[in-house]
Amino acid sequence: MKACIGVETWTTMQERALAIARRVDAGQDVPEADYYLNFSSAEHLASELTPARLKLLDVLKPLGPLSIKGLAKQLGCIPALVQTDTAKFLDLGLVEQDTAGRVFVPWEAIEIDAGLTRAAAA
Repeated sequence: MKACIGVETWTTMQERALAIARRVDAGQDVPEADYYLNFSSAEHLASELTPARLKLLDVLKPLGPLSIKGLAKQLGCIPALVQTDTAKFLDLGLVEQDTAGRVFVPWEAIEIDAGLTRAAAA
């Protein structure tokens, strides 16, 4: 499974969900569900997924479960900053925590689509 991060309107998300529901109702196979995390704008996405936070994901993903202290050491920064960014990712569903309190990225891949297109003026 992968995490798909992007900019999508509520209407578009509803349409995508309804299309999947129609396939289920018709008895068609549905692929394993990916995780979708959408923001209202590219600016909002960039404010939540800062370069430092993206670096944290990039470092953590291949290493597997790490303590906050261990992750801070890998990143070369103080644990308090890593704790703050990790808490944000836990809230967003991009990072999970095991029973020992270690954090990890549960996704095979993370795709970010921050399209900068504007709707045409009417």
